[in-house]
Amino acid sequence: MEVKEVLDKNNFNFKKKFGQNFLLDQNILNNIVTLADITKEDLVIEIGVGAGALTKKISPRAKYVLGYEIDKTLEKPLKEILPEENINIIFDDFLSRNIKEDISKYNYSNIIVVANLPYYITTPIISKFIDEKINVSRLVVMVQNEVADRFSANMGSKAYNSLTIFLNYYFDIKKAFVVSRNVFYPKPNVDSAVVIFNKSNKYKSSNEALFFKMVKDAFKQKRKTLKNNLKGYNLEQIDKILNQTGKNISFRAENISIDEFINICDNYCSK
Repeated sequence: MEVKEVLDKNNFNFKKKFGQNFLLDQNILNNIVTLADITKEDLVIEIGVGAGALTKKISPRAKYVLGYEIDKTLEKPLKEILPEENINIIFDDFLSRNIKEDISKYNYSNIIVVANLPYYITTPIISKFIDEKINVSRLVVMVQNEVADRFSANMGSKAYNSLTIFLNYYFDIKKAFVVSRNVFYPKPNVDSAVVIFNKSNKYKSSNEALFFKMVKDAFKQKRKTLKNNLKGYNLEQIDKILNQTGKNISFRAENISIDEFINICDNYCSK
């Protein structure tokens, strides 16, 4: 039975508050799973199982699939759609879960995250993996196209911001492809994009607390310079460190690279 038929049979109603737009296009689903590069040794975490269309593609490739779905009214239809034994779906809010506890019962080589994320909780979900130190090898996520641009932005571009730096500190991020709004059911108001996050150890600051605070402060008012946004810091010292790369505190944060922010923080002494 087709996914739409199962949903209709169970009188399922889409809920706007959960950002429910289900992707049913088989080619795009196949592309996402191919990009995830899943093996039979992997635990795949899927956030927002929805109608299970992506889960069905993941299950044959993975050792286990641990899905999270906030909408409890999907429990009955998903039992029909996903009978596979290696799938476990937790009907709860992912952001409130103890993920380390949830994954402790599984034996696996790698954790891969695959998800079609509602735009309003995209950043908190990705940040949760970082903050709770969940050892994720790869994330393949579908997000609003504009958000994807921010995740993968290059220094100097309008989309480059503190979130870009925060996420790129931990992952190599690549925007894979754009997904038209026309392939979702129901149709959303914006296009989406699939983004790949591969775990990276490229960057390392010896003073991470200062690094993340300074980056956040530097972008506080995006059109203002470092001189204006970092008034509580030792500007003379920051200026001296930046001069080594031909820059100064009259530059905006969007023109400072991750390496340059790290260099400032690693060589910084407070007033």
